[in-house]
Amino acid sequence: MRSRDLEVFEALGCASPREPSSERASVWTLERAVASLRRARDATSIRHRGRIHEMPSRAAMHDVVGGLAAVLFPTHLGRTDLTEETVDYFVGSTLHTTMTQLSEQARRALFFSSDASDVQDAALRRRARRITEEVVESLPDVRRLLVSDLEAAHEADGAAASLAEILVCSTGMYAVLHHRIAHVLHRAGLPFLARLVTEIGYAETGVYIHPGAVIGPRFLVDRGTGVVIGETATVGANVRIHQGVTLGTLDGAPSDTRHHPRVEDDVVIHAGATMLGPITIGARSTIGGNVWLTESVRAGSVVTQAAARGD
Repeated sequence: MRSRDLEVFEALGCASPREPSSERASVWTLERAVASLRRARDATSIRHRGRIHEMPSRAAMHDVVGGLAAVLFPTHLGRTDLTEETVDYFVGSTLHTTMTQLSEQARRALFFSSDASDVQDAALRRRARRITEEVVESLPDVRRLLVSDLEAAHEADGAAASLAEILVCSTGMYAVLHHRIAHVLHRAGLPFLARLVTEIGYAETGVYIHPGAVIGPRFLVDRGTGVVIGETATVGANVRIHQGVTLGTLDGAPSDTRHHPRVEDDVVIHAGATMLGPITIGARSTIGGNVWLTESVRAGSVVTQAAARGD
């Protein structure tokens, strides 16, 4: 290199390319750090049954959700250039890829939901394949539920011109889609993967619906951010929930019984309302904004903050 170039390097405070600095030339000494980290892992092990095993991948499950969404709504959430002649080819190809991914993630997850110390990988692989096929067989029912949710959202949103607009643009609809998929995985015996799907949806929408929650058709999460629905909650048909609503549990509730609210059909719950415990919100009720409820209300009730306080 010409001397002028060396002068420029020195003026910029850079090490000479001919003579690397001692920092650049040094090699990290890792043995001591690696050994101390191993001792820390041994002393505070969280390995399932004391074994190293492949973990389910959050990134892979993100792809699985995308693949399932694409086969459920191929021209909206898959490829936008599909035609009547190409749509089935796309669905078949995407479904094959997604089933392969899901089966592998199921095999990994099943290891963590089994208490048997002698579980064999071949048995997990066979079971994962069966579960994957069961999940795919349920997809037509999932689509019917999601279309009912879309229709409810469209009817409630006067600013939306089409079902397609709701499906592609609505955060609340995106959250419901994640729950419908997570619930299928939960029922199929894959709670680990169901939880991953729930957390992915929560991170992207701000809506947390436990995969165990049972939710009927025509479910609308309006705007959505801050909604929390617990594991044993049940929600009937044609229920509308606004942002910031909680269907939660009281502290100290037993885990082996229903400890979240039951919301019956045709209920509207406005923003910020909190309902806790195994209470029942009767059909056709309206729960006002920021109401706090720990007692059941009968069908047709209108509950405001003042009514909840007994004013």
